[in-house]
Amino acid sequence: MSSNKQKLFFPNLDGLRFFSFLIVFLSHSVNADNPAIKETLWYSIIKLRLFSNGDLGVSFFFVLSGFLITYLLIKEKELTSKIDVKSFYIRRALRIWPLYYAVLLFGFFIFPILKLKFGQIPNETANPLLCFTFLNNFDRMIHVPDASMIAVLWSVAIEEQFYLVWPLLFYFTPRKYYLHLIVAVIVVSNLFRLCFVNSINIDLHTLGVITDMAIGGLFAYLCFFNEKFLSFVKKMPKWNIAIFYLLAFSYVAFKDEIFFNTQMFVWKRLIMGTTFAFIIVEQNFSDNSLFKVGNWKIISQMGKFTYGLYCLHSIGILICLTLLRKYSLNQYSWQIWLFELPISFLLSVGISWLSFNYFESWFLKLKDKFAYITKS
Repeated sequence: MSSNKQKLFFPNLDGLRFFSFLIVFLSHSVNADNPAIKETLWYSIIKLRLFSNGDLGVSFFFVLSGFLITYLLIKEKELTSKIDVKSFYIRRALRIWPLYYAVLLFGFFIFPILKLKFGQIPNETANPLLCFTFLNNFDRMIHVPDASMIAVLWSVAIEEQFYLVWPLLFYFTPRKYYLHLIVAVIVVSNLFRLCFVNSINIDLHTLGVITDMAIGGLFAYLCFFNEKFLSFVKKMPKWNIAIFYLLAFSYVAFKDEIFFNTQMFVWKRLIMGTTFAFIIVEQNFSDNSLFKVGNWKIISQMGKFTYGLYCLHSIGILICLTLLRKYSLNQYSWQIWLFELPISFLLSVGISWLSFNYFESWFLKLKDKFAYITKS
């Protein structure tokens, strides 16, 4: 592979990844043991409404992955006249597998031992075979894993399934049919949601959520090939941009009211995914942005190890909750704000930072050897 590799970097994606993680993190935080806290007004507003949107964070992750992967695949095909599927799989495996399997090993073998030491009884219901073969989203439709670090990996499994299929579709599809391919996936996914909305949990099924990745892919295609669309994004006025951020905030604050019935729930991912995709392309191509998350250095730095934050934050939360319960520091509302939230977050960041720098980074360096396009 040539040493003169193409350079490409979207400076605002890391910050967007971090905010996606933050939504997921907050949905798993604020764990009140005291029934009196759960009856307070602040708990119903903060925990049960504003902090109950982990699915939005995951959806944003999916759209962002679809955008970036599709853009890179198209650019590789334009650069080399082909897509090296084997190298793609190697890159994805080096990025995803090491930490994923490390978390599974911890969840299946170490976590039960720790529970016994703290006087609790392990009761793991997750299927190891499905987890180790990236099919645990289907198992998650039936069982809720005892180990929370295993429970969050269902979305990683769906991404891995997407990475398995997506490059093959682009490899065998002529460039002039890319748009037809992407639109077909979106249509099939939403037809699946329409047909099975009342029979299965469609937000855990690959066909039910792949519309997120495909929408990201659609916007990548438009940014790459459609000059009119790209010009529209670049010149989009601030008031127009503000609408998309207001829409995104409305999903956080009023999700239950917006997607209140079956019909709206079916189209939820199509609606949210399109909004998220506009935010992604606006952040990376607009000349009139209200702000650029890439300018927030700390946020962007933490965004670089968001994969670790997502996979490992449950461990940070568990450590914090265990300590607070041991010393009875979780009995009042002020203790949750003063202790649980900041300590859980700092522990999650610390564990993820260690993982990124002393474990994942070795595989990331190896991954770049199989890349035609690297970060600038």
